[in-house]
Amino acid sequence: MSIHPIIQMDFPDPDVIRVEDTYYMVSTTMHFMPGCVILRSYDLRNWEIVERVYDYLDETEGQRLQNHSGIYGKGMWAASIRYHKNRFYLCFVANDTGKTYLYQSENISGPWEKQEIQGFYHDPSLLFDEDGRIYIVYGNTEIHLTELDEQLKGPKENGIDRIIIKEQGVYKLGYEGAHIYKIHGKYYVFLIHSPGETWFRREACFVSDSIEGEFTGRDVLADDLNYCHQGVAQGGIVDTPDGDWYSILFQDRGAVGRSPVLVPVKWEQDFPVFGEGGKVPEVIETRSTRPNHRYEPLFESDDFQYVPDKNGKIPWKKVWEFNHQPDSRYYSVSEGEFRIYSGKVCANLEAAVNTLTQRTRYPRCEAEVSVNGNRMKVGDYAGLSAFLGNFGFVALKKEEDGMYLVMAGKEAEYEKIKLDTECVRLKVKLEFEMMKDEAEFFYETSGEWKKIGITKKLYFQLDHFCGCRFALFFYSTKNVGGSAGFRDFIYR
Repeated sequence: MSIHPIIQMDFPDPDVIRVEDTYYMVSTTMHFMPGCVILRSYDLRNWEIVERVYDYLDETEGQRLQNHSGIYGKGMWAASIRYHKNRFYLCFVANDTGKTYLYQSENISGPWEKQEIQGFYHDPSLLFDEDGRIYIVYGNTEIHLTELDEQLKGPKENGIDRIIIKEQGVYKLGYEGAHIYKIHGKYYVFLIHSPGETWFRREACFVSDSIEGEFTGRDVLADDLNYCHQGVAQGGIVDTPDGDWYSILFQDRGAVGRSPVLVPVKWEQDFPVFGEGGKVPEVIETRSTRPNHRYEPLFESDDFQYVPDKNGKIPWKKVWEFNHQPDSRYYSVSEGEFRIYSGKVCANLEAAVNTLTQRTRYPRCEAEVSVNGNRMKVGDYAGLSAFLGNFGFVALKKEEDGMYLVMAGKEAEYEKIKLDTECVRLKVKLEFEMMKDEAEFFYETSGEWKKIGITKKLYFQLDHFCGCRFALFFYSTKNVGGSAGFRDFIYR
């Protein structure tokens, strides 16, 4: 059975396929790297991370947080995953470069071959038709269908290129998030939108008897799971080996992010019917193709006991992602310590390179870590953050007269305490239930946890467009050359 969402974490814009007995789902990672995360399941309810498609994308200044630039809220969006003739294909756009990328591999674990598709295809979806022709469906408000050449390098000369669906009337969000399939000999396009004058995500479906025919359709789901008027929509559909059908969509859950929701799908007169009576059922039972499989966790504690490979690369646990492209010259892992060095002066946390993050979890979670600041310089900060657009953090801060502990946000420092030590254990507690979305910050003293600063209200906003994460960070505001070490990260 399934309790919604199936993953209580930020895995937005899901697309899903099945290859024999295995389901694969891809999700947006935006400015976090390694990027374009792929998850695996054998029952559509439990998932584990299997791979990231790229370590870095184009190494632009923005992707590397250089020269006062960044790609917050941009980067890779809404990938399409397909399996065709024994090859995996992943297609997505990056909203900072304005390019469309295609990655191919014979194995889900790579290596992945990278190329570009000429043009920019917002929320793209690939279709490999039975006659060998290839199409991409994309767009916002106006949904386009474009035929691609055989090498997927760009539009096919004299190929089909047409608008197939248009948003009509008043709307808050026009049709987007396209997913195209050929099923029962017909062409189906699934879309998200928010029609009318009030915000509420809905899922829609349009169908045509031929690739050049008229697409007609309607909304197929308008449900919020009784959760804060947040609609469930945008995602793919997939069949099981037994012939059952399901959709994986997402729901906005406030500061924790956008979480995948499993919806049963049936067919009536060759048109999909989502859920039961227009609602997502509270209990969904699925059959596992590998009932004895043990899934790797989607969040983990870490003692940082890593052994680099022959190329010096750290085999990070798959739950970790860096904020933007990391710079391996300015971090190290040795004898159970993750250490970050400063290579530039930063205005604030958002400019800091090598910030290491994990997704947070609904309805509540907490993380703690030990921070060693004995090599910090004046103006340096090192700590643990509830990281998103309006972040908050607790951190060591080195000043002229010694070491301080501060609790701060993007807009201010809320409390500062003078310390007589350069090492401290820090904790962040998060509460997300029913969009409470609050963070509290603590430090350990005399064997007890003591709160510092305010209870910080968190907001999911379009500036980062990602859910809150725990983040380990270090940065310099005055002088480069300092560093800080992190040990014994515990996630509860």
